[in-house]
Amino acid sequence: MFKKIGPGVLVAAAFVGPGTITVCTLAGVHFGYALIWAVLLSILATIILQEMAGRIGVVSQSGLVDVIKKELRVDWIKKLVIIIVLGAILVGNAAYEAGNIGGATLGLEGLFGQGTLASFYPILIGCFAFLLLWFSSYKTLEKVFVGLVAIMGVCFVVSAIITKPSWGEIAKGMFIPSLPEGGLLTVVALIGTTVVPYNLFLHASLAKEKWKSKDELANVKWDTIISIALGGLVSVAILITASAAPIESITNAMDMAKGLEPLFGKAAIYFMGIGLLAAGITSAITAPLAAAYVASSCFGWNDDMKNKKFRLVWFIVLFFGVLSLSFNIKPIEVIQFAQVANGILLPVMAILLLWIVNKKTVMGTHRNTLFQNVLGFLIVGFTIFLGTKSILKVIGLF
Repeated sequence: MFKKIGPGVLVAAAFVGPGTITVCTLAGVHFGYALIWAVLLSILATIILQEMAGRIGVVSQSGLVDVIKKELRVDWIKKLVIIIVLGAILVGNAAYEAGNIGGATLGLEGLFGQGTLASFYPILIGCFAFLLLWFSSYKTLEKVFVGLVAIMGVCFVVSAIITKPSWGEIAKGMFIPSLPEGGLLTVVALIGTTVVPYNLFLHASLAKEKWKSKDELANVKWDTIISIALGGLVSVAILITASAAPIESITNAMDMAKGLEPLFGKAAIYFMGIGLLAAGITSAITAPLAAAYVASSCFGWNDDMKNKKFRLVWFIVLFFGVLSLSFNIKPIEVIQFAQVANGILLPVMAILLLWIVNKKTVMGTHRNTLFQNVLGFLIVGFTIFLGTKSILKVIGLF
């Protein structure tokens, strides 16, 4: 069973980052167990989109951008899509990398305090990510991420269990959707932080690295469902833990751990610190890696992890994140551009995915079934809503 686990673990590790942890924490603190259904909905949408991306990668033995470039016949549309992809993934991942490293830094601060060495935590995390990306192959990264996701899972699930939650209320939050007053924005945030555009590119590229035969498509599906469901379990565990935290004002997971400390002692700090550190590191590695795969496909480079141009891209993204966090640089305009670009990219990619996965010339007999297409169209509609919301928020109309 575990031999079938692969790229899905990296995808799960990528979306269960500091942003997801913070949103799930806020959802639990403000709305209790009521929004667990929104996490489950976001996981279902992610599984469906990521399975399509992984299937395309294995069947075509190409990256997602390569397939799009080949199948889009109208030159100006092809160039427009590539510009959107580059803007959203390269600029976006560089802009958000500081947040990933910041999450890992919070974890280190929870474990080792905010002493004189705390200012060097971002550099330490950046160096760790650099060494792992520089010296690792895909197979090595896969093993490392399985370990990190396992650590995250244990830490956050144990944290949820020790709070002694109400299982009846949890079941109600899972299976009886409700929308508490003021909860709409949190629902949108929960789904938006889980359905991540760059994971589609990452999944397709890694799937073709892992599997070379169409006969292994069952493994792609198994890997996607199990890995992303485990990521969803972590998200739900964080929300459950936050629901029990005796604290009203909260901004991140370490605030929640401090709130639980009087009840459960230092164990709360250690479990949260280790979990947040693992979550930050995984996202800090997958974001530059996805950017490198996208740039390689867009510019026609070799996407070998040892390729100089491939390495240069992930290094720039990683360096920008460390620099921004170390010197408290907040490139607001860059972040806003990235938010708009991602708001456009998510529905565009969902539409292109659905189109490509139904093309006989690409997928042959491995095209979508009618049921898969119905689910796909529903998700496309929702991604259009999410993307529109993201853009309107940036321009101040939401």
